[in-house]
Amino acid sequence: MKNSSKYLLVSIVTFLVGYAFLRQAYIDTADLPFAQEIVLLVLGTIATIAITAALLNKQSEVELEKEQRVKIFDLKSETYFGLIDFIEQVIIQGEINPKDLIKLEFLTHKISTIANPAVLEEYSNFIQVVKDSSKDKKISALESDELSLSLARLCGTIRYDLIANDSNCSLDIQQLIESNIDKI
Repeated sequence: MKNSSKYLLVSIVTFLVGYAFLRQAYIDTADLPFAQEIVLLVLGTIATIAITAALLNKQSEVELEKEQRVKIFDLKSETYFGLIDFIEQVIIQGEINPKDLIKLEFLTHKISTIANPAVLEEYSNFIQVVKDSSKDKKISALESDELSLSLARLCGTIRYDLIANDSNCSLDIQQLIESNIDKI
């Protein structure tokens, strides 16, 4: 049972016992109208406090979940854009040296801790293209195009990971990204 469920159960039991006590006090003070008003005031105060506490508890849970999602989103974005910047540098320099492969290996470790399974699968395909391109340490124009196309596919998958499959979008983002790469 969650903490909030336990808290709710204890609150309900406490409220019911308190209500029964105050109702009995109200009935016992039937001949004293001022005492009845005091009992009603206490009952109203207790109800207000209980409702406010429940609402504040739920609001705190929602805020914590929101903060966690924002931190994860920031971490994913930073890692993914770091990968894209790294591949940009490799393609611009026209070669893949051993230090680049080590950096890519560490980027792989980072991505493996945050990415969803679809991203990991597409990333594996991308790494295979990188390995094929790094055999002779030079990146030809054809290999550069293959890297860009593979990176475009990976970026499409990353986009879905970051925006959690935006249902409002009717476009095939993957196809648009690939067609943009083909046009360049």
